[in-house]
Amino acid sequence: QVQLVESGGGLVQVGGSLRLSCAASGRTFSSYAMGWFRQAPGKEREFVAAISGSGGTSYYADSVKGRFTISRDNAKNTMYLQMNSLKSEDTAVYYCAATSFDDSPYRSAFLYDSWGQGTQVTVSS
Repeated sequence: QVQLVESGGGLVQVGGSLRLSCAASGRTFSSYAMGWFRQAPGKEREFVAAISGSGGTSYYADSVKGRFTISRDNAKNTMYLQMNSLKSEDTAVYYCAATSFDDSPYRSAFLYDSWGQGTQVTVSS
């Protein structure tokens, strides 16, 4: 198991930017893929982005492609999500997750077995 703690959420206006961080502990950080998911009120949790352990491979949901960037600093055991050009529909609780299966950046939440507590992102108009 990996312990994950998100930070960086908050209130921002439409068109603004935020950077989320996810600090990890408990296993060799570079050995596992990680991902960001989000859940809006009344909706299911959805995939946002994922990155391999080395950081060399990443995937994005179509809804955030070109606006969000996922990255990781393995020396700091931290993953990031830079969110630009935020829209009201980006409002959600954002969760970081880690998988113990392998280094593949999966899109499915079912393949992640460690989760953070979530951080609220609210985009207002």
